[in-house]
Amino acid sequence: MKQGWGTPDREATDNSASVTLVPMKYVLIPLLLAAPVSAQDYNPRDTDTVPTAQELSEIILVHDLEYFDGGVSRYNTDGTYTWTYNPDNGGGVWYGHHEITDNVACITFVTGVERCDMFVQAGDRLTVLTADGQRFPIREIR
Repeated sequence: MKQGWGTPDREATDNSASVTLVPMKYVLIPLLLAAPVSAQDYNPRDTDTVPTAQELSEIILVHDLEYFDGGVSRYNTDGTYTWTYNPDNGGGVWYGHHEITDNVACITFVTGVERCDMFVQAGDRLTVLTADGQRFPIREIR
């Protein structure tokens, strides 16, 4: 009897093929990781105002969005994106491409890393909601 992934195959007979049983964790984990990034639940607050894709584009395209840690993001009209770290945090720039759908901006960095963030208006401040529940208010839109 053959062994595969720790689970024995069925015994092959004259007219049957051998079938390897794979533990479910090897099937489920890749499927879960393949779920669309934009399908996340960002948990906006009841007091948040959610802009439309058009409103969001008008707010963030070709403007520098400065965060309270000094980092700056820029969404360009040609679909390119940059994140510039505050020099006090080591400086440097990450490059990527963005797509705005509904009120969510998805970025694919040149490294292949992907992320999607939802934008809301929280009082008088534009705020980024991450898929893992964090909130990042934008200090200044320039």
